[in-house]
Amino acid sequence: MSFPPCPECQSEHVYPDQNQLVCPECGHEWNPADTSGEEPEFSVQDANGTTLAEGDKITLVKDLKVKGSSTVLKIGTKGRIRRIVEGKDHQLDCKLDGAGEMMVTAKFVKRA
Repeated sequence: MSFPPCPECQSEHVYPDQNQLVCPECGHEWNPADTSGEEPEFSVQDANGTTLAEGDKITLVKDLKVKGSSTVLKIGTKGRIRRIVEGKDHQLDCKLDGAGEMMVTAKFVKRA
């Protein structure tokens, strides 16, 4: 009997456990009868809890020091989100007015 590979790590060593399939390499469990097939989309929320998307205009809610520089980004600095990055300290790749392009943590911005 052949089972589909693990959707997380693509391992071929998958085994059944009641109505679930289990990957012994990464520990991922899933229901093969679940036909949604769509993974939950990664979302980032700003300081107010509003979900942010690429292309949104943002405003800084706190003064931020720029690493490796003596520059300080002042509260109220506006910018635009170019892309959202999953799994890093700084989730937002932004272009900020007067500062250029840089990565910013989502909890220090709000959607304008």
